[in-house]
Amino acid sequence: MRTAIDFSPLYRSAVGFDRLVNLLDSAARTDATPGWPPYNIERIAGAEDAGDTYRIEIAVAGFRPEQLAIEVKENVLTVTGKKDGEDASRTFLHRGLAERSFERRFQLADHIRVTEADLANGLLSIGLKLEVPEAKKAKQIAIKTADASAQVLQAAE
Repeated sequence: MRTAIDFSPLYRSAVGFDRLVNLLDSAARTDATPGWPPYNIERIAGAEDAGDTYRIEIAVAGFRPEQLAIEVKENVLTVTGKKDGEDASRTFLHRGLAERSFERRFQLADHIRVTEADLANGLLSIGLKLEVPEAKKAKQIAIKTADASAQVLQAAE
């Protein structure tokens, strides 16, 4: 039996962490189909910017490209698969393939950009890259000393 976790104490004591608490809250909730479709999340090693490149692979066997949609909105990557109606002319003796529509959501960190999407051999691969803006990158600050300012004063006299 799963019990709900109450995150309200975090809202009262942590200022500016609303997004983090919302992420924890959404992760604690159960999904109707938590394991379907199966997927992998991979950090790409060997790239020149290793650690900044990721790939999500989703098993979408039986889906055509026109039945799949990928959308990014407010740091949420949503992958949707819509199956066409049932084909009444087909009679199954055993039906083991899950041919149902789905919606899978992934919460993205700030500055993660979707770079590509590829469908091959029943796997939908979505490339992601962390692109930190120049304004957010660390900067080196020159340190002035008292000797340097004294030299400037002497040169001005």
